[in-house]
Amino acid sequence: MTEDARALVLGGGGVTGVAWEIGLLHGLAERGVDLSRADRFVGTSAGSVVAAQVTGGTPLGDIFEAELADTSGDRNAAIGLGVVVRFVASALVPGDRRRGRAWLGRAALRASTVPESARRTAIMARVPHDAWPQTADLRIPAVAARTGEVRVFDRDSGVSLIDAVAASCAVPLVWPPMTVAGERYVDGGVRSMANVDLAAGCGRVIVIAPSTATVRRGDRPGAQAARLGVPATVVSPDAAARRAIGRNPLDPDHRAEAAQAGYRQAASATERVRAVWEHSSPQRW
Repeated sequence: MTEDARALVLGGGGVTGVAWEIGLLHGLAERGVDLSRADRFVGTSAGSVVAAQVTGGTPLGDIFEAELADTSGDRNAAIGLGVVVRFVASALVPGDRRRGRAWLGRAALRASTVPESARRTAIMARVPHDAWPQTADLRIPAVAARTGEVRVFDRDSGVSLIDAVAASCAVPLVWPPMTVAGERYVDGGVRSMANVDLAAGCGRVIVIAPSTATVRRGDRPGAQAARLGVPATVVSPDAAARRAIGRNPLDPDHRAEAAQAGYRQAASATERVRAVWEHSSPQRW
C-alpha cells in the first residue's frame, strides 16, 4: 500500500453493530462519502460481516434495506455478565497477551454451544457469496483457541471467505470456536475490538467502531489510530445510537433500530470523515 491508499476499519459489535455500521455507511454514501471504495478493509467480528457484504458488490442501499426488513437471529444469544468477566480476566492473565487469549480460547472450547454447522449456516445467510474481493485488500483477524495465536485471513490465505468471517465472529462462550484448515478459532475481537493496526501502510484511515471499551487505554481504537501516524478518524455510536443498540448487541429485535440510528448519525459524522477521506485537513481522530 502507498500513502494514497485509504483503509476502512470495521470493528466488532454483534448483530446490532452490523446494523449500525451499515446504516452509517449508507448515510455517509448518500452524503457523498462512499467508504465502500476503500483500498483496504479490516473487518473484525461484526465488522468482518459488513466488510464481506460491502466488498461483495451489493449496493449499500440494498444492504441497508435488508437490515431494516430482517430481524432474524438467535434470540437466545446474549453476552451476559459471565462472558464479560471472562473477557476482562483474559486481558489480565499474567504474562504476554497470547497467554490470556489462549486461556479464554480454551474456555470457549469447553463451553456448550450450538454446533459449528449451525453458525456457518447463519453466516452464509448474511454473506451469500464465498469469493474474496479482487479489487480491495480485505483482512479478517481471528484467534486460535488452543494457542492464542492471531491469524489474519486474506485472499491469499487459502481459506474460504465464509470460514474466515465465521471464525472472526465466534464470540467465545456464546458461539462455538470455528474450524478453519484444521484449527479452531475464536472471535478476532479477543485480540482487539477493531484491530486498527492492520491498516498500517495506508495513508488515510477511517475507523467505524460500535464498541470502544477496552481494559487497556492503549488498545482503544482512537489510540491505535493515533499510533499509525496518518490522517485518521474514529466514529463510534452517539448517545441516540447507543440507546437504539441496547444492552445486548446480539439481540436482533434492535437490528432495524440500530441501522436507522447509524443512518441518522451519518449527518453529524460526514464532515470529519470527509476531511480524512479526502485528506483536506490535518490528522484528526
